[in-house]
Amino acid sequence: MPRARLRDLGLATGTLPTGTWNAITDVPGVRVGFTTLIHDSPSVARTGVTAIWPRGPESWTDAAFAGIHSFNGNGEMTGWAWIAEQGLLAAPLCITNTHSVGVVRDAVCALAVREKVPVPWLLPVVAETHDGWLSDAARFPVTAAHAIAALDAAASGPVAEGNVGGGTGMICHEFKGGTGTASRVVEVAGTRHTVGALVQANYGSRELLRIDGVPVGREIGADILPSHHTMPREAGSIIVVLATDAPLLPIQCQRLARRATIGLAWVGGVGFNGSGDIFLAFATGNHVRHGEAVSAVHMLSPDCINPLFQAAAEATEEAILNALTMAETMTGRNGHTAHALPLDLLAKVMRRHRPAPRGP
Repeated sequence: MPRARLRDLGLATGTLPTGTWNAITDVPGVRVGFTTLIHDSPSVARTGVTAIWPRGPESWTDAAFAGIHSFNGNGEMTGWAWIAEQGLLAAPLCITNTHSVGVVRDAVCALAVREKVPVPWLLPVVAETHDGWLSDAARFPVTAAHAIAALDAAASGPVAEGNVGGGTGMICHEFKGGTGTASRVVEVAGTRHTVGALVQANYGSRELLRIDGVPVGREIGADILPSHHTMPREAGSIIVVLATDAPLLPIQCQRLARRATIGLAWVGGVGFNGSGDIFLAFATGNHVRHGEAVSAVHMLSPDCINPLFQAAAEATEEAILNALTMAETMTGRNGHTAHALPLDLLAKVMRRHRPAPRGP
């Protein structure tokens, strides 16, 4: 059965409508690009770089408010301390593998130099999850050129999922994981706003996986489809990036980032000690331009923010599930294999637990 997004399988979660592409790029101005490395020589590489621009090239000089939440901190996201301090994101952000954070971070700075960005220094945001089960991370296959290629390739529109970019070598709930995205559209105070999520999913134990409340992980156990038994089930990580066009202040972005935890929990994430579960939310509804002495900003009333919270949770949940349903079985380092979630078995399990309603 060919790989497909959750909704293309006739499955849906949540109650809110999606955006046009059901992707983080439904937020106006957001662009996503990838570099994917899959080769066996001179080393085994199953890795890459995912790049996200909050509002295209204007991101360098037109900052978005941002906030970060660490659900469990056994991971890395560079630049988080400055975002926590001043609440601004003024550069593209990237996600890669654990051992490549430094080179990708430096590549973002090099790109700024290439583009002659008029800022004296940068503290770029680069996050990671570990792909060492499938990729020979100790050979450091990702280069600055790979990171810049992902940044240069970023575009609006549909977003690739599964074994792409930084998510190429990832494993989720003991199935093949990777990159996933989704979006939700809400109406707040008479205005439509979009919340989009992009995840790099590399966490979780099989028996905890749920889809729309159905215990899929228990139904498709290791007796039916082998798991990677030598990896600790409590290890792994997930990075969630949330974007919205709503006019939020930094503390509100931080609150929005926390709601990714709900979507993660709905799928079966616990935040184990060995997991790096770090979430970032940015909002493009305000503009803080480089060189301005005073920036005029708006703030959504706290009494109106609940729909965005629900949208963040729902988009995170579906983004994780899209990563699972789109990822293909992959064999990598030392012959290790991560099996894709079998979509035919998934359909049978869901029908058994969610039978179609009878006609009149």
